[in-house]
Amino acid sequence: MTTTPAAYDAMMAETTRITSRRGDEIEAYLARPLVPGPVGGIVVIHHMPGYDTETKEITRRFAAEGYAALCPNLYSRQAPGASPEDAAAVVRAAGGVPDEQLVDDVAGAAETLRSLTSSNGRVGVIGYCSGGRQAFLAACTLELDAAVDCYGAFVVGSPPEGVPLKVGPIAHLAPQLSCPLLGLFGAEDSYPSPDHVAELEKILKENGKPNELHTYQDAGHAFFAVNRPNYRPEAAVDGWARILRWFGRHL
Repeated sequence: MTTTPAAYDAMMAETTRITSRRGDEIEAYLARPLVPGPVGGIVVIHHMPGYDTETKEITRRFAAEGYAALCPNLYSRQAPGASPEDAAAVVRAAGGVPDEQLVDDVAGAAETLRSLTSSNGRVGVIGYCSGGRQAFLAACTLELDAAVDCYGAFVVGSPPEGVPLKVGPIAHLAPQLSCPLLGLFGAEDSYPSPDHVAELEKILKENGKPNELHTYQDAGHAFFAVNRPNYRPEAAVDGWARILRWFGRHL
């Protein structure tokens, strides 16, 4: 009797340092399967609550699925060494991460992934919450191969009065979108609302940009967050399946 050997599924995950496009060295979390390759790369953009345990778990999930994944700590400059909670508070008070800084950091992360000996040269980006908007921004300003926006607010629309974020809508960048876009949203969300999602879909269609936008009727903002009341298991499970199919198709 013969048996088929089990697949080799070891991975490495570690805190590292990367260089942004502007030359700054920042902290990042790298997870990758220990295989010779070739494998695609994914830049994971963390949510507004910061570079936290949950985001690192997502990064490892992508490595378990066969991708090299890298999450840059977007708050490295504003709050070096601070806890995710304290760093997020500092950045919120400052109005958020400047768009130019975000693009430089994602560019550095993408270049790091492409430089790995196991890389197939293809890199995608995914972001959650504020990171969803930033994933769209990166895909419109850098040459990437796939993008996923998970309930990113203010791609369409502006922050309401009283919210200190210094960000504005970026849907006007859609003509420069460099890659196919997957968007996952909740019908009970306010930012982005279903109307915002409909407007984004219209803009993408008018510009001939390949996209797949899906809204979950029983979910609001942050439905992937397993450690928060917002978590919606059915939406999250289906969302993960869509994400993996998307990256499997394009990376």
